[in-house]
Amino acid sequence: MNPQSEKLIDQGQLPGGSHWSLIMRRGRILRLTDLEGGANVGMLFYNPEEKLERYNAPDTLKCQHTFKLSRGHCLYSDMGRIFCSIVEDSVGWHDTVGGNLSDSALTTKWQPVSYQQGRNNWTLSGEHSFKVELAKYGLSAADIPANLNLFSKTEVSENGDLSLATDNSKAGDSVELRFEMDTLVILHTCPHPMNSETEYPRKPVQYEILMADPVGTDDFCKNFRPENQRGFENNRIYLQEPLEQSEDKGAAQ
Repeated sequence: MNPQSEKLIDQGQLPGGSHWSLIMRRGRILRLTDLEGGANVGMLFYNPEEKLERYNAPDTLKCQHTFKLSRGHCLYSDMGRIFCSIVEDSVGWHDTVGGNLSDSALTTKWQPVSYQQGRNNWTLSGEHSFKVELAKYGLSAADIPANLNLFSKTEVSENGDLSLATDNSKAGDSVELRFEMDTLVILHTCPHPMNSETEYPRKPVQYEILMADPVGTDDFCKNFRPENQRGFENNRIYLQEPLEQSEDKGAAQ
């Protein structure tokens, strides 16, 4: 990972089985680190100025010809714009199709623990967590698209069955998302829906918010796929950047 400690804005830790939301400003990096190994971070992205614009998993995959996400990939909105780019990644595979742990699946997999019973150690589903955070911004369950699961890997058997890899992310693994436009980020650290552990897993994650370096013409993510260049151009038009400044100023504002 590139050292960015001199550009640190904020940092903290998210316990396993918790949720959070924030607006990431353009030109900032969100670095997430798996502290114990086996973490899962469910994520959604929205345009804070027009929340009908949101993360689109199918477009993200098909325009970059991939089933997984890793360094170089960009995360697209349903308007063809880029919310963020994966600029660093020590994991190598992040799940895009596994979905989100529902309340009903939580009850089936693990013994539910209410807040009255467990206080901060109650068992939360990804579905509940997303709905709580979305409500803070006037959104509801109807506004939940297909989500991203950082640190998790889904494997496909010969007969097409999906399962969760158990050794995908190790303690200390991290991923860095550079935001190419202001983005409402909704996230949780609840278990992946395919997790088969006998006890509800609680895997903490560290977060750091840092200033990003400018995006140059040779930027790895921008040039990773021809489609990404078009995505960055869509961002430039949306942000009303002059042509002569777009390649020099990049993400850092």
